[in-house]
Amino acid sequence: MPLSTGDPESIGGYVLIDRLGSGGMGVVYLGRSASGRQVAVKIVHEMFAQDEEFRTRFRQEIAAARRVSGAFTAPVVDADPDAERPWMATLYVPGHTLSQVVRKEGPFSGRELRTLGLGLVEALRDIHQVGVVHRDLKPANILMAEDGPRVIDFGISRAADNQTLTLTLGRLLGTPPFMSPEQLRAPREVTAASDVFSLGSLLVYAARGTGPFDADSPYLSGYQVMNEPPTLDGVPEPLRGIAERCLDKDPAARPGLDELHRMLRALPDFAATVPPSSEGPPESASPGEDGIPGEDGLPGGGGTGTSSRPGTGRGRRGRLILTGVGAALAVSGLSIAATVLAPGSSAPPDASTASATGRSRPVSLPERWRPWRAALRYDSQDPPLDYGESGCVSDGSALYCGGSGFTVAKVDAATGRVRWRTGTRPQSARPIGVRDGVVYVYEEPTDESRRVVALDADTTKRRWAREISVSEPAYLFNGGLLTLSPRHTRISAYGRSGQLLWQSPKRDGAVCYLKVLGGAPYSMCSPPEADGDPMAEGPYTLLRLDPSDGTQRELATLPRKTLSLGVIDGQPLFLAPQTAKDVYEAGYERPYNALLRVDPRTGEIRRTPLRRPAHGSATLLDGVVYFARANGTVTAISADSGKQVWQRATDTESLSAPVESRKYGQVYFSNRFGRLLALDRDTGAEKWRTAALNDAGSAAEGTTPSVQLVKDAIVAMAGDTAFSVRPDRPTDRPTALPSASRTRAVSGSGAP
Repeated sequence: MPLSTGDPESIGGYVLIDRLGSGGMGVVYLGRSASGRQVAVKIVHEMFAQDEEFRTRFRQEIAAARRVSGAFTAPVVDADPDAERPWMATLYVPGHTLSQVVRKEGPFSGRELRTLGLGLVEALRDIHQVGVVHRDLKPANILMAEDGPRVIDFGISRAADNQTLTLTLGRLLGTPPFMSPEQLRAPREVTAASDVFSLGSLLVYAARGTGPFDADSPYLSGYQVMNEPPTLDGVPEPLRGIAERCLDKDPAARPGLDELHRMLRALPDFAATVPPSSEGPPESASPGEDGIPGEDGLPGGGGTGTSSRPGTGRGRRGRLILTGVGAALAVSGLSIAATVLAPGSSAPPDASTASATGRSRPVSLPERWRPWRAALRYDSQDPPLDYGESGCVSDGSALYCGGSGFTVAKVDAATGRVRWRTGTRPQSARPIGVRDGVVYVYEEPTDESRRVVALDADTTKRRWAREISVSEPAYLFNGGLLTLSPRHTRISAYGRSGQLLWQSPKRDGAVCYLKVLGGAPYSMCSPPEADGDPMAEGPYTLLRLDPSDGTQRELATLPRKTLSLGVIDGQPLFLAPQTAKDVYEAGYERPYNALLRVDPRTGEIRRTPLRRPAHGSATLLDGVVYFARANGTVTAISADSGKQVWQRATDTESLSAPVESRKYGQVYFSNRFGRLLALDRDTGAEKWRTAALNDAGSAAEGTTPSVQLVKDAIVAMAGDTAFSVRPDRPTDRPTALPSASRTRAVSGSGAP
């Protein structure tokens, strides 16, 4: 991703050309030396630069990494732990992580496992020969380069001749499903045998797609590591016997590296196994495990093209070309300590399980449907119409989309082909809706005027257009189209043919916001003089509008900053803030502490307090309010009782509003890089997730993602790219279609 405002242009003589990842401990950049060599540069966050204990750990990390040099490890090129912002540069090596490869392509064959295992043994030889124990071997720290694996991230390794730093209470060095029993029991006393145990877990993971100690939480994984035998179902012999020896609870009983090398050299070829159908999560990962957002610590999940496995040369593996995966190489001491999750939370499962849903349900798809991906960008010199909400609406067979970088387009929901596009201005404005063969969109003749335009959904012929407010969206309701007048003083409703159905009396000086709740029209109005603010966000007078004639009836008074959610049991539902003060701070998420249900007949308000304040974007689905935070945490709260149903730290940031599949009992999210995420509706357990799109378009960073269902097909938009997958096989690669700019464009009289 491009450099952000405030990012340095260079450090230590290295020109920074791209931002690869950002996490709790620092930022990783792609850099270039004066000679042109590419490096991954990790720069520590300023707040940690003032912490002397952190600097000591960082010096140890650099010292440990510099002492290790081999064909299967990543060397440190340069570093300055005493700089104002400590930094370290390592060689940039293209390659997906082991977890990404397994998620994308499934378990390894015997030949691939042999190559992987031998490379890891040689890497551990180099590491152990200089008195270092890695202590965090896991799939996210194994980089699958074209010529073999690379072991990365010595961020929590410990040189044998260094005094161990004091561990912070409640924090643990390592990742429980891939840690050894002695590391969990006495982390200061681990030896090289601990890495052998972790290597055994890695081989099982690569062979069957899940680890030997996977569980619903790191606590359970840790308990299994210490007290229970490993789960080795599906691991073929003789690899199973090798893994059993590596995973012995007694460090002295594990094979040495030389013996392990001999056993792996004799490993025969065999076909890759079918992944187990268990719904247990494969790789448990704590928030901050890698310290960088996204899959395996990488924004967007990695590079372009298909992944490459060691020594296979088979066509289906392809050639790996990366744009961002070098971030993993940041020897990413971004995770000097991995935080243990709170009880009840769990880590993300592997998306490569045989059954993505875990249920055998017939899938309903549009006729002739196939996985697809459509780039909708349409070059235009005209200024964009930007309302900050790209996305699509659907009539069940087609999608009507608008977004940054492209004009309104009709997209076939089955194939992703663009049937038409209309207009000359890119629109970061989701079309208003589609009904009875008419799609409703916006146009702006001037900077100070706006219209709603009704287009024939087949031909784009303009049916009618009406002037509306430049500041308030239009909404479809059961009976027509709800708008605010150009001067913001009247509420107007139009019928299918554009006829004025009714218009409300003027509300001089009032600031009104339109709402359609349960298909019925409402308005939330506040006087401009409230708190001396001419655009005060409340307190609101909630008005119910008669759909037939617009008659207004005052129902209730709602607090400032109240949010409308929808309808539950026929009653409008709102979210009340804990504080209504204005906060102009980047990343601030207002806390909400109560649900307000309004009786549409009497106006009586039923207030349901939340047990603890909730943060994030809120969406009401089937009686549950889902809060999605910017950091990827999702909280489900009962709309009836206000009790928390579950909470899940997903590590997938910038999530869209969710959509629910009742058939599969799941809620789906997308993020701005095109990653899809499925959570169990009842428990919040992660059922599957997909890799990010290789390239979601130039608008991906600045636009809000969206996801919806067309029958059972999942359709999402990220940036200027729309794509569709099926819920039971979400990792099937969508077919990329030609750029939408080469499809038929409709302009002139039929275009807004």
